[in-house]
Amino acid sequence: MSMEWRDGNRITLLENGENFFPALFKRITQATTEVLLETFILFEDKVGIALQQHLIAAARRGVRVEMLVDGYGSAELSTDFIRALANAGVRFRYYDPRPAFMGMRTNLFRRLHRKIVVVDGRIAFIGGINFSAEQLSDYGPEAKQDYAVELEGPVVADIHRFTLQALNQQDLHRSWWRKRYRLLAQNKQSGDAQALFVFRDNNEHRTDIEQLYIDMLRSAKREVIIANAYFFPGYRLLKEMRRAARRGVRVVLVVQGEPDMAIVKVGVRMLYNYLVPAGVQIYEYLRRPLHGKVAVKDEYWATIGSSNLDPLSLALNLEANVVIHDRTFTGQLRDNLLGLIANDSQLIDQSRVPKRTYWHLAKSVVVFHFLRHFPAWIGWLPAHTPRLSLVMSPSQPELETQDRVKTEKREAKP
Repeated sequence: MSMEWRDGNRITLLENGENFFPALFKRITQATTEVLLETFILFEDKVGIALQQHLIAAARRGVRVEMLVDGYGSAELSTDFIRALANAGVRFRYYDPRPAFMGMRTNLFRRLHRKIVVVDGRIAFIGGINFSAEQLSDYGPEAKQDYAVELEGPVVADIHRFTLQALNQQDLHRSWWRKRYRLLAQNKQSGDAQALFVFRDNNEHRTDIEQLYIDMLRSAKREVIIANAYFFPGYRLLKEMRRAARRGVRVVLVVQGEPDMAIVKVGVRMLYNYLVPAGVQIYEYLRRPLHGKVAVKDEYWATIGSSNLDPLSLALNLEANVVIHDRTFTGQLRDNLLGLIANDSQLIDQSRVPKRTYWHLAKSVVVFHFLRHFPAWIGWLPAHTPRLSLVMSPSQPELETQDRVKTEKREAKP
């Protein structure tokens, strides 16, 4: 089986935690056979505790519940929080956990950054929303602006199989997912209710999501809107944005104006002198931190997922997006983004572009090339196979033995 465009899906846009969490918790409450979950961040706050309670309730009524959380993004969970899940029968795994060294976490790179939930093999959620109270508007000025989708239909089978294999640490690139994204994405006639699942790994699918954006820009005819929280892509993607704008496509980029990390603003502003003179319209979203990773093209094309357009997401982290051909969904997402632009964003016109001083030029060159080559330099470091660590309860001795045997077999391979 290879990844393919799937027709006949039901696709629902979910904006922020106010829409995402109730929809997800409702599906978990209705689950009868299985809940699979992957996330980068799970915090032990009101959102994390609500998720914990829904998963425990599902496991106690006989639903198979498996979850995988990143060992860096979710490192602060308490033993009691995790033990409650394990004791209820939830198979709780950490992705590549490592102890701190001199008070510092050492597992910064090659993170599990995906956000995927699959319920009963029938409903899937995918997007950029983590399990944190930061995703709710009542968190305050630092609440994040973000997006996810709920999917029902044939594409869910692809996401389900992918997630099952990831949870069991199988070699995705050597099994059923052999065809690359590009061979399929360029040959599909646009229609409605079509969806394609795309992922990035550190094996055979290193550039699939980046190529997704490049192909989209090359084929755009009228308009492209990209809203991305952490924007510092490679030269190829930047070049295609300029080319699209110069051939008459309205190219709009929405970035953080009130970022959750100061370096984000420094990095993206290095690119203003390159993009704005070519006709790319850049808006800084000012209401609160932008955390979304979405884009729309013309009347029918959209993507949403976990992948930022920065060195970490494009070259190191494990990411997942869904590409959508559907006029209703694309129109809804486009209207939402236009609302952000009209009501809460500032246009970066030529007067706001940093002046071209020698100091600015030198700083831009250094920062750009450092960030651009940063993933390759990290790649020179000794590589390892990230391990999954299963948290056990006294009622799971057989599962402990199975996971230990799997780990020993992997480590024994040359």
